[in-house]
Amino acid sequence: MTGSTPPNLAALASSGTPFALLARDGSTVEVLTGDIVDVAALADIPLADAAGTPREVLALVPFRQVVERGFECHDDGAPLRCLVVDAHEALTLDDALAQLPTERVALADAGFDIPDEEYAAIVRRVIADEIGRGEGANFVIRRDFTAAVDADAVTAGLTWFRALLEHERGAYWTFLISTPGHLAVGASPEAHVSAKGGLVTMNPISGTFRHPAGGATVETLAEFLSSTKETEELFMVVDEELKMMSAVCTDGGRITGPHLKEMSRLTHTEYMLRGHSTMDPRDILRETMFAPTVTGSPMQNACTVITRHERSPRGYYSGVAALFTPHPGGGHDLDAPILIRTAYLADGVLRVPVGATLVRHSDPDGEVGETHGKAAGVLGAIGAVERDHIAEAVELDEDAPAAQPRLLADDPAIAAQLSSRNARLAAFWLNPQDAGAHGPFAGRTALVVDAEDRFTTMLAHQLRHLGFEVTILPWHEVDVAAIDVADLVVSGPGPGDPREADSPRMARMREVVRARLASGRPLLAVCLSHQILAAELGLGLAPLDSPHQGLQKTVDVFGVPASIGFYNTFTVRVPAGTAEVGATQIAADAASGDVYALRGPGYASVQGHLESILSRDGLETLERLITHALTS
Repeated sequence: MTGSTPPNLAALASSGTPFALLARDGSTVEVLTGDIVDVAALADIPLADAAGTPREVLALVPFRQVVERGFECHDDGAPLRCLVVDAHEALTLDDALAQLPTERVALADAGFDIPDEEYAAIVRRVIADEIGRGEGANFVIRRDFTAAVDADAVTAGLTWFRALLEHERGAYWTFLISTPGHLAVGASPEAHVSAKGGLVTMNPISGTFRHPAGGATVETLAEFLSSTKETEELFMVVDEELKMMSAVCTDGGRITGPHLKEMSRLTHTEYMLRGHSTMDPRDILRETMFAPTVTGSPMQNACTVITRHERSPRGYYSGVAALFTPHPGGGHDLDAPILIRTAYLADGVLRVPVGATLVRHSDPDGEVGETHGKAAGVLGAIGAVERDHIAEAVELDEDAPAAQPRLLADDPAIAAQLSSRNARLAAFWLNPQDAGAHGPFAGRTALVVDAEDRFTTMLAHQLRHLGFEVTILPWHEVDVAAIDVADLVVSGPGPGDPREADSPRMARMREVVRARLASGRPLLAVCLSHQILAAELGLGLAPLDSPHQGLQKTVDVFGVPASIGFYNTFTVRVPAGTAEVGATQIAADAASGDVYALRGPGYASVQGHLESILSRDGLETLERLITHALTS
């Protein structure tokens, strides 16, 4: 760090210089100053000067950058704003508190931009029109709490930052970022992605234990940890983030955990995902935009659903603050927390965006209450309203970090219960992995067609482990006439109703399956494509009575029991007891007739996701189905 004398925060605030204050270790406040550069794309973040000398950069990445991945969004023009650091200094926590203002900043005309009853109506529409039609497992829909602020923006921000330093010791980052015309202050509870010396880490957090009156105990926590619903919620988030890890890491991403993340009024369960990457950190950031916990899954369709149902652009909400620091060995390290629990101030208006995660069984009134609680938690944390009186008006934000660490995770019974969760998971993702140069299919090529679900990146990693040289192409870039070049075509999963007649994506996936069938060349079809293949073979499709989202089942796959994870709203269905139709063999549920797998001359398919962490027998089943497609 540079600088020989402690920085003067009052002088800094009055100078008009862009700056950032970061509290990341609980004992110091880092002070970053420099010039502002707005860029169009992540690749343009200026990590070196004109002479090639590495520079430190703090970037505010807005949600609109998802367009770099081809995803939809409301475009508000929020800049990808870079603070190019000239000086990086530090204050002790005590020194910082001594310099920061304490006077309350008054709010006026406070309230939500969308009334409660209208937000509840949006929740109902998303459940019925999106989740109910197979567009995804969950979606995060936000609204904004706004208020007028008649005070100097930087002074207000420093006041709020002080309150956060005093009350939010458990946050991952506590920060204030002041740039011309824009101020952000917050206490993000979690990292999204970090990269240090080539080691990439992601930290999926989910599963929510609300502490009972009097606090959590080993007994009440143990009861929570035995909940299948809460366990599977975490597994689904891990699957979503493993999709991203598989896209950026040569070793796919290894899971460690689960661990407990203990907060003041609740406890989350979490995993750590780690893998190695040689990618530029800007590319890592692009491929991991953004966390499923603040968007939904699958990610691409979640962005489409957000665009349909949110009434205004997100700005920086659910984006990241990304610090790029030169690494002694070359390149840059990356530290990027999620921009949640954050307040924004511009043009005299305070804005606190908050979102609720909507699932099939969400209660609209309950989701309204969740947004109230989250907004109140942020406002109380920054001292904009009395912390002691928030509960009189609205439920407290349960995600506030705990002031003191708890020791429940150290209890042997709790540790054993957490560890036992991994017995449900695929050993493939828990153990070290590598590309399978000597795998059973070494020397062969595979083309994976992505139908807008990045489970394909996990599939591709498994295929490489089995020896294939793999190419992934999005559905709209596939040349149907040229797909026979690959030894194996894997037609992938995706959201939506496979029966849709006017969907360009469904039409192209039908063309892929139809062309490969006609050629007689090996084809593997997964989930959505399994359904499309079945329709081409004359089998019937139907919606499930209750969607399978993150459901683990042990099913018979041509005489071999297999534990597989399912994410489907529609199913292939045949009369009970049907074992074959023409040349196609069928593995189906004996009672319902729901089809789990198909195989015939040159093709095989599976309804479940063999690449999911929920598929304990996924890799073995994948190898069996591929072997059939290649040799039949």
